[in-house]
Amino acid sequence: MSQPEGSRDARELKFGSEQQTGSPVNPRAVCNACTRLFRDPKILPCLHTFCADCVGRLEPFSVSPRKSPENGHSEAAEADRPAGSVTVLCPDCDTEVDLPASGPGGLSTDHLALHEVFLETLATDGPLGCDLCGEGGAMSRCDVCCVNLCAFCCQAHRRQKRTASHPVPRLEELKSRGCLRRPVLCSLHPDEEPRLFCPPCDLPVCLQCAAALHRDHGCRRALDVIGLQGGRIREVVASRLRPRMERLKDSLQKVEISQEALQARVDAAADEVRAFARAYVSAVEDHCLSLQQRLEELHVQRRNQLHLQKAQLQQALLDVGGAVDFAERLLRHGSDVEVLSAKGVTLRRLTGLAQTGYDPHPATVAPDDGAGISFVAGEPAGEAEGFPLVGAIRSKAVDLARCSVEGEGLQRAVEGEQGHFTLVCRDSAGQQVQRGGEIVLVTIVHKEKKNCALEVTVSDGGDGSYGVSYTAEEPGVYSVGVWVKGQNVQGSPFILQVKRKLRRHGGTFHCCSFCSSGGSKEARCSCTGSMPGGFKGCGHGHRGHPGRPHWSCCGSTAELSECWPPSVMAAVSPRGHLRTVEL
Repeated sequence: MSQPEGSRDARELKFGSEQQTGSPVNPRAVCNACTRLFRDPKILPCLHTFCADCVGRLEPFSVSPRKSPENGHSEAAEADRPAGSVTVLCPDCDTEVDLPASGPGGLSTDHLALHEVFLETLATDGPLGCDLCGEGGAMSRCDVCCVNLCAFCCQAHRRQKRTASHPVPRLEELKSRGCLRRPVLCSLHPDEEPRLFCPPCDLPVCLQCAAALHRDHGCRRALDVIGLQGGRIREVVASRLRPRMERLKDSLQKVEISQEALQARVDAAADEVRAFARAYVSAVEDHCLSLQQRLEELHVQRRNQLHLQKAQLQQALLDVGGAVDFAERLLRHGSDVEVLSAKGVTLRRLTGLAQTGYDPHPATVAPDDGAGISFVAGEPAGEAEGFPLVGAIRSKAVDLARCSVEGEGLQRAVEGEQGHFTLVCRDSAGQQVQRGGEIVLVTIVHKEKKNCALEVTVSDGGDGSYGVSYTAEEPGVYSVGVWVKGQNVQGSPFILQVKRKLRRHGGTFHCCSFCSSGGSKEARCSCTGSMPGGFKGCGHGHRGHPGRPHWSCCGSTAELSECWPPSVMAAVSPRGHLRTVEL
């Protein structure tokens, strides 16, 4: 009752798939492509197993017909690739594998997968039908024919001469053993097991195939060559692949540890970023509140200034308007006696208003409409809790209380030398106003001498700074007044002290003319000393010598002194003896 292996396998797989009611317990019995029990499992060159139908449905990756050798490829290399071979991608590992020209049927059958399918079918405890009659329930299984048999067919199977020797264990026994050893039959002779091995063909063959097709190939018993052939597999696994597996496991473990460390570091960095963002947002909100507070302060300050200026102008207008109205009404409607009688008080009032009344210059009246107030978003605004901030409120209007006058020439100067100082206009925030064009007036007047005012030059720097230069011809104390828009800046008027310029010596500080000139008769000295023998200068111990070192230009005996002017020199008698003049 032997049947072709393909039909038996098909019935077995069909029966197993029909009895499947849930997910199989053993994943080795399931095809990863269709997620069902294997049906005719085939082994790809990458050693992954799939159903023959699933392999046939794979999308071809490339089709390579046989070509003539070119580009350095040998004929042997081209012969290894069958004509019209199809390359597909393995669904498990994405490896490019070549299918034989005969299609998926030419691949090796995975018998281990068939064993797993049958064991999984047994494990389901479902009713198994008889593969021969299809009517009774299967009780046994023939290990040689690989068919499930009912009790009646099992007796008939044992009575037949060709199958009487086949082992027919009961299904309960197979379940208890947990394994299934089904024989592998020859594809050309289904009743024969391939018990020989052909080394040239590298294939297991049956006795009939060895006698007919492999007669001169030196076939040997499979039992004799299994040690050598299996040893080759074990050697590759033990000497090369097992160590590689350990290395790959170690590398994979390191990668996993690195992944965990990376994830932990990324999570920690994310927490730091969120904490930083919360702190930064808090700092920005505080800065926003400070900007709003600064804006409100400017508003109150400008509003108060406008209120004060408005009150002053209203009061001045009321005073002047009332006085003018009274005077005009007196002149228009009053009699001569009435005008004369009120002349005194009226004239005093009018004169007082004209001389001392509040009369601001139009240039100094600058109504502030807030156009100078602005927000500069990109301007650095310092730091808050270590975070840099940007954005500031700027007020372009000049605040006289914040203006500053800087420079050495504001307090000290030297007679005849040019002095300098600088006026810096600032806003209410103390920042320098970055524009020019302000009305600046500077006066420098001698406090003791009348009609002694210096000529002052004011240069506009265009950036809120104004350079002031002057030259004082007279020493003494001066009053420096600095006005911006008709009003004194903070600290004005200032006190300027101008010192007298000292005359520098133009000669030599020596002991005598003879020594300083090296004995020259033409050397002269401003002292009254002289020497006999035609010398024009002074000498030690001679008449008129001061008796100590002195200046040759003026005769002063003080080394650190001012040179005497020509008027003093002329007043000194040529025969006099001026010994010492110290300043």
